[in-house]
Amino acid sequence: MTRLFLEMNAVDIATRMADEQRVQLAPLIRAHDLAAPGKVFEDERVKVTAALIDHPPITPAFAYRFDTADRSIVISGDTKYSGNLIALARGADVLVHESIYPEAVDRLVQNVANAPDLKRSILSHHTSAEDVGRVAAAAGVKLLVLSHLIPAEDPQVTERMWLDAVGKHFKGPVVIGSDLASL
Repeated sequence: MTRLFLEMNAVDIATRMADEQRVQLAPLIRAHDLAAPGKVFEDERVKVTAALIDHPPITPAFAYRFDTADRSIVISGDTKYSGNLIALARGADVLVHESIYPEAVDRLVQNVANAPDLKRSILSHHTSAEDVGRVAAAAGVKLLVLSHLIPAEDPQVTERMWLDAVGKHFKGPVVIGSDLASL
């Protein structure tokens, strides 16, 4: 996969090397398949830990935790409600969690030929906003960031609706992620 990524981006990489005097990218990459949960990487600056999550039909699927001397952040990836994710996120400063607003999925798929299959698939491997609140509360995270919102651009699903669903269980601060947002 890494080789194909480099091939796909060969023109961009070569342009940056020539125009910006960047070094070759390929020798800097040490790709390897992750086979099991646990510590993925650690050096003097960061420790990276992975946990198995539930994203059918993709197996294995992982969430990641990044711990530094002063901060911790957990990124869920696509997943159903996951006890492993709760354990991984316990006490984290930030949890970035994908989220679905299930009541709006019918509108999302309404004009798609395979609507029943797409709806089943979407609902099978994403976490409802209400359940994301449960995860954040159970893990005791300090800040929750909702990301990869489904549906992303439904004007009938307002920020208030996302916040209300999460807020049924999580009473801490919540940020609704959007493209190019920063904290």
